[in-house]
Amino acid sequence: MKMSNEFNIREERNLSMLMDFYELTMSNGYFVNGVSNTIVYFDMFYRKNPDGGGFSIAAGLEQLVVFVKNLKFTRDDVDFLRSKGVLSEEFLEYLLAFKFSGDIYAIPEGTVVFPNEAIVTIKAKVIEAQLIETMLLLTINHQSLIATKASRIVRAAKGRPILELGARRTHGADAAIMGARASYIGGVSGTATTIADQMYGIPSTGTMAHSWIQFFGDEYKAFETYAKTYPDTCTLLVDTYNVITSGIPNAIKVSKDVLEPIGKRLKAIRLDSGDLAYLSKKVRIMLDAAGLTDCKIVASNSLDEFIITELLNQNAKIDIFGVGERLVTAKSEPVFGGVYKLVAVEEEGEVVPRIKLSESEEKIINPGYKMCWRLYDKNTHKAIADVITLTGEVINEAAPYIIFDPVLTWKKKKVTNFYAKKLQVPIFLNGECVYELPTIEEIRDYCKNQVDSIWDEVKRFSNPHKYFVDLSHELWLVKQELIRKYRNLEEKNEK
Repeated sequence: MKMSNEFNIREERNLSMLMDFYELTMSNGYFVNGVSNTIVYFDMFYRKNPDGGGFSIAAGLEQLVVFVKNLKFTRDDVDFLRSKGVLSEEFLEYLLAFKFSGDIYAIPEGTVVFPNEAIVTIKAKVIEAQLIETMLLLTINHQSLIATKASRIVRAAKGRPILELGARRTHGADAAIMGARASYIGGVSGTATTIADQMYGIPSTGTMAHSWIQFFGDEYKAFETYAKTYPDTCTLLVDTYNVITSGIPNAIKVSKDVLEPIGKRLKAIRLDSGDLAYLSKKVRIMLDAAGLTDCKIVASNSLDEFIITELLNQNAKIDIFGVGERLVTAKSEPVFGGVYKLVAVEEEGEVVPRIKLSESEEKIINPGYKMCWRLYDKNTHKAIADVITLTGEVINEAAPYIIFDPVLTWKKKKVTNFYAKKLQVPIFLNGECVYELPTIEEIRDYCKNQVDSIWDEVKRFSNPHKYFVDLSHELWLVKQELIRKYRNLEEKNEK
């Protein structure tokens, strides 16, 4: 359930100054040179899936929406900027009346995305587009990274619940809260972070730490006290001393002495150290022999998708996984790598594409004002390929459509019996938000459906099948023409 005070909690801070200073120096430069009203187009995209995966999950859009809605510069902000001594007084006065007035199109949160697709596209006056760069990248990069990692871990668990336990290991309070949010979008069942429950309705859960058992000095006494306090939800941490000779025998005894006489059951035990595969199998035998066949086994201790996969391959008897720092810090690959690039400028009413070249083919951007389509098989409703086109192009579903590799152009495929869906939707038009933010539950359900629409071969952790993201013929021609233009200029300059 989305809490009514959600936005109030987050809007108390004005984050308008959360930007790289060059956004201000460039914006001032545009202003003093009389080009500040020029309309430009920027794309936010990424180049590589984390962990060598086959896809990523888009997340963080809601926080971008809140930021843009509340983007303003206070008198204190402007006084501080004036003290820097590099910005014009006229520009500083302009900032006092600043309001975003452009258009934002974005791929909804929870959508499966692929490299080089624009997750967010900005059409706005050049200063407006420049001043939102850092926050846009920050929120989309961070939450897309964590949602993607969560999706991988959830898939590794093969239907077993995943609990997010990592707040104390994140890089600050915001990372803990937004990490919990993104993890839930990616499919985890709950979080240990209470404020994420308060703000977003993500189920928060928790039982005890080792300090509870240490406090009482006697493991049985600690378990007994906890069971009497929480008879309906009793989960016992059994590895403070010795799982097999102490923890499980005491947990069974408490179940028999305290819970079962009042008609309650021991809900779960938790393992937080040791050989989890070996211990879970031994513990399952002991619990079953005591008639506690319904008692769940929860495991934690620096888990991720790779370790979970290995545990299940070893037939570990684990029902629930608690995953901490390797999820909310995305430890194995902690940077999403999204970038924000200028792709077009309006000149005399015409949208003129811009390109950034590189010695590396994969870093040459796709120019122009574009849209992205996903082609689905009409029978299976599985995604076939994505196609990036110029805005205004239409994909005819009634006729075969030829897709081709934009680098190895001889690699072609004829797609038939398909339907096409635009991935981006309007978020802001003329500065006004036109997008109704979905609830966290709606995003999470949508994400699950999105992942289900991708073929299993693309979902492999190792050597996933490469999903096709192709360019329309028209866009490919525009890109090649710009490459030739600037390569020719380079050659002339070299002469």
